[in-house]
Amino acid sequence: MPALYLSHGAPPLFDDPHWINQLFGWAQNLPTPRAVLIVSAHWESQSAMLSSPVAATPLVYDFGGFAQRYFEMTYATPDATTLAAQVAALMPDTESLHTSATRGLDHGAWVPLKVMYPYADVPVLQLSMPTHDPQKLLDLGRRLRPLREQGVLVIGSGYMTHGLPYITRDMIMYGTIPGWSSEFDAWSTEALLRGDIDTLADYRRAPGMPYAHPTVEHFTPLFITMGAATDATAAPKMIISDYAMGMAKRSFQVA
Repeated sequence: MPALYLSHGAPPLFDDPHWINQLFGWAQNLPTPRAVLIVSAHWESQSAMLSSPVAATPLVYDFGGFAQRYFEMTYATPDATTLAAQVAALMPDTESLHTSATRGLDHGAWVPLKVMYPYADVPVLQLSMPTHDPQKLLDLGRRLRPLREQGVLVIGSGYMTHGLPYITRDMIMYGTIPGWSSEFDAWSTEALLRGDIDTLADYRRAPGMPYAHPTVEHFTPLFITMGAATDATAAPKMIISDYAMGMAKRSFQVA
């Protein structure tokens, strides 16, 4: 399996036929995964944790201000106990990996996956993000790399630009793209295509900052994906490269 970095959107993605077609078409062009391990921007913890592997664990509705129908959506995936054991076996002996008995998938996981694998027939586990340090996340991604050989789809789920405090009515109504978003997207794309991990790791000084990422949790899952790549310096395959509400949806896969 490849490893993916995807911009996951929010629940209104389900009302966006174009975005739905992009994500579903992407999944259809991939081998069918045996399981999915996803790291979302929306679960940070001091030490790495896994979501509950129990089948049909209730979802986390970690959002507000949206229509009630989004809070009634379900995504009842199969038991993921086998995947949990595989992930635990890859962790160093010096770091304990806790598994939650109750935590389900948050919207950074279930929103895109409900579109990509709508039958909920693939076991899914979410791994928390224990740090924003690029090197540590690259190392974590490298530990997860063997899962790909076993048919597991490893995903870093974020958003290439995420300047929510700076979104204006024009961006929402007319699709206006702010300079901070296009500049950061261009900078990250150029660095990715030339395999320049050092430049990506220096993202706090990138064009468009800090507006593109007032907080960095939507960008840093990218380093999990690059760490899981066979060669982190190889150019990824760009899959999605447009914008929603002024924010870059750029998403890609690595071999």
